[in-house]
Amino acid sequence: MSFASALDNLPLEKSALLREFERLIEPASDARLEGLARDSRALTLQNFGRTMRLFAPLYLSNECINNCRYCGFSRDNPILRVTLEVDQVAAEARHLSGQGFRQVLLVAGEHPKFVSGTYLSDCVRVLAPEFSSIAVEVGPMERHEYEPVVAAGAEALVVYQETYDRQTYAEMHTSGPKRNFNWRLDCPERGYEAGFRRIGIGALFGLAPWRHEAIALAAHVEYLLKRCWQAQISVSLPRLRPAAGGFQPAFTMSDRELAQLICALRITFPQLGIVLSTRERASLRDALVPLGVTMMSAGSHTEPGGYTRQGIDNLHMTVRGRIVAPEFDSGLDRLATGQFEISDERSPQEIADALRRWGIEPVWKDWDQALLAS
Repeated sequence: MSFASALDNLPLEKSALLREFERLIEPASDARLEGLARDSRALTLQNFGRTMRLFAPLYLSNECINNCRYCGFSRDNPILRVTLEVDQVAAEARHLSGQGFRQVLLVAGEHPKFVSGTYLSDCVRVLAPEFSSIAVEVGPMERHEYEPVVAAGAEALVVYQETYDRQTYAEMHTSGPKRNFNWRLDCPERGYEAGFRRIGIGALFGLAPWRHEAIALAAHVEYLLKRCWQAQISVSLPRLRPAAGGFQPAFTMSDRELAQLICALRITFPQLGIVLSTRERASLRDALVPLGVTMMSAGSHTEPGGYTRQGIDNLHMTVRGRIVAPEFDSGLDRLATGQFEISDERSPQEIADALRRWGIEPVWKDWDQALLAS
C-alpha cells in the first residue's frame, strides 16, 4: 500500500505508535512538558551523543514554474531571478568550504528549462571532491532522473510535502506540476530506490493546524522507516517566514508547541534526525538544541549567489512568468530575491561557539563517499 492510501485512511487507522505520538502532542502542563523535555534529552544523548551536524544551503536557482501562494519563488511574483552557472556554484561552494562546511544542501526552484537533471549532476560532480555530504532539494523527479545525481556524488534527498492536508494543498498550489499531491508524496521512495542514503521530509507549519500536520508527518516517518529501511530518515519543522508575495499564514505554532513537537518526535522515533533551520531566531534555536535537534543550518542565504554575489550580471525579472528587464530600487544591493527571510543571522563560527557553550560538539563532517568504496 502506498503512503497516499495510508494517509487517506489515517483518521480511522492509526497504529499504536501513532496513537502514542498523538497523546504526546496534546496540550500539556508545564510539569508534563518538562518531563517530555527530560526524556527527549536523554534519548538524544543516547542515540546521537553530544554532537550537532552543521550544514549550509546553497541556492542554485530561484526560477520556478509553480505558483505556491506562500513561497517567495512563486512564478507570478515579480522578483529578481537567476540560475547560477556551474562555475559560479563552485565559487559559492568554495566560500562555504572556507568557513568549515563539508555538508551542503543544493536548493532550487522547479523549472526544467533551468534546473535539469544534467545541470544538477554537473553541480554535484564539481562539489563532490570538496564536500563529504551533498544533499539536494529540488522539484520531484523520476527515479531514473535521480540516479545520475546519486552517481555524481549526492547522498541525500530532501523533499517537503509542505502540507499533508489535500484541500489546503490544492488551495496553496494554484498552477504548475507541484499541484500533483501524490506525485510529490511518493518522491522520497523514488529517491530511495535511486540510491539516496539519507531521506529528509517535512511540513511547512502555518498552512494547516499544526497537530493535524504533525500526526501526518509522523505517519510518513513511520511508513518510510519500514519502506526505506536502509536509509537514514530526518524531518524538518519549518514555520512560515515572511517572503515575497506577502502571504500571511492562517495558522500559528507557538515556540512552546514547536518544542513539544520536537520532544514528541524524539520520544516516538529515537533515531530520527531532526533539522532546525535559520528560519528560527537565535535565542530559540539555542533553547531547542538540547531537546532533540541533531542537524542545524548556519550562516544561511536563501538567494542564489548570496554568499559571494555570483550571478549578479545575469539577473532578470519575471512578471507572471514572463522575463522582463530588471528594475533596481535606488540604494539597494543588486541580488537575486531570496526564498524567505532568515531570522538567525549569526555566522557559522558564532553558532559553533554557542553549541560548545552548551557542551555540544559541532560536526562539520560525519560521512565520506570513500566509505562506500571500502
